[in-house]
Amino acid sequence: MQITRQADYALRAMVYLARQEQDQRAATSQIAEVQRIPPSFLAKIISQLAIAGLIHTSRGARGGVTLARQPVDISVLEVVEAIDGPIMLNECTDDPASCPFGPDCPLRPLWCNTQAELVDKLKTTTFAEIIEKKS
Repeated sequence: MQITRQADYALRAMVYLARQEQDQRAATSQIAEVQRIPPSFLAKIISQLAIAGLIHTSRGARGGVTLARQPVDISVLEVVEAIDGPIMLNECTDDPASCPFGPDCPLRPLWCNTQAELVDKLKTTTFAEIIEKKS
């Protein structure tokens, strides 16, 4: 399983914004340059994050992008799902009928448990935690 490049870029943009002072607007051109994201790709990502209510955007000379909430109140899962939709390791985790073995499949519990653990980890990891860690 691999998240999309678009979700990776969205996460990088959110890390950049989480590091800004509260209410400090960041220019998308600056985010793109620092995070090495193609500007045209970032524009689409910014739009999706704004629709999801994760960021605020404003135009004009004093425009830019800010987080809609504090970094401690935004999870990695919210960003990934805003871009890629719900996390699903295998379609059987959502629909047992998609498997020829149905609910009796010996692998389904593994996929369901692994997916639940991943979702829980992403849900409980906030951007405040990410920016506090020293790499």
